Amino acid sequence: MLNFTAIDFETANNSPASACSVGLVKVRGGRVVERASWFIRPPAGHDAFLEWNTRIHGIVESDVTHAKTWEQQYPDIVAFAEGDVLVAHNARFDMGVIAGGCAATGIDIAEHHSMCSLAVARKTYTLDSYRLPSAATAAGFSGFQHHDAAADAEACAAIVVHAAGFHGVPTVEALGAVTRVTINPVRARVEKPKATTPQPRLSRRPMVFSD
Repeated sequence: MLNFTAIDFETANNSPASACSVGLVKVRGGRVVERASWFIRPPAGHDAFLEWNTRIHGIVESDVTHAKTWEQQYPDIVAFAEGDVLVAHNARFDMGVIAGGCAATGIDIAEHHSMCSLAVARKTYTLDSYRLPSAATAAGFSGFQHHDAAADAEACAAIVVHAAGFHGVPTVEALGAVTRVTINPVRARVEKPKATTPQPRLSRRPMVFSD
C-alpha cells in the first residue's frame, strides 16, 4: 500500500531550529486521508524573524506569539505520522528542521525515515526546473500557494502518488528502489556549545529554503 506522510516546514530564519509553521498530509493507499497544519513558536535564541524569510512565507512574529513551542508540538507531529516514511521536497532541509528543533530544545528525536520528492521528481520527469511548483504541475497538481506549509505538503504528496503510478509501484519503498532514491534515517543533531569568546563572523550566502 502506498502509505506515507508528506511534511513541510517554514522557518523564521536560517537556523534549522526556527520552525514557525508545519504542514502535514497523510496518505493511505495512494489517497489523502488527513491534513493538518499549525504555527510553531521557535525556541529562544532561534526566534528572530528575518525579513528574507518573511518575504518568502509571509509569517511574522505576531503570528506565532500564542502558538505552542517545538517541544510541545513535536509529539503531535510524531503522532500524526504514525511511523510513516516522511516525504518532503528537499528532504534534507525539512529533516534538518526536525533534528534542529529537537537539539535546540533538548528533547529526543523519534525514529524517522525520509524520502526526498525532489529526488523522485528528477528521476521521473524531464523538466527545466524541479522546484516544487514545477514538479507538482508535472504531477497534475497546480495552482497552490507555494510556501504555505499545508499547501506545499499536499503538493509534495501529489508528486509521490503520481510518481508511484508512473513507475507502476505500490509502496514508497518500491518507488525508492525503482528511482534509486534512498529512504534515509533522520539523524539527531548535536548542538555545539556556544563559544566563550567572540568569534570572527564569516560572510555567507543566505540559506537555501525548501522548494
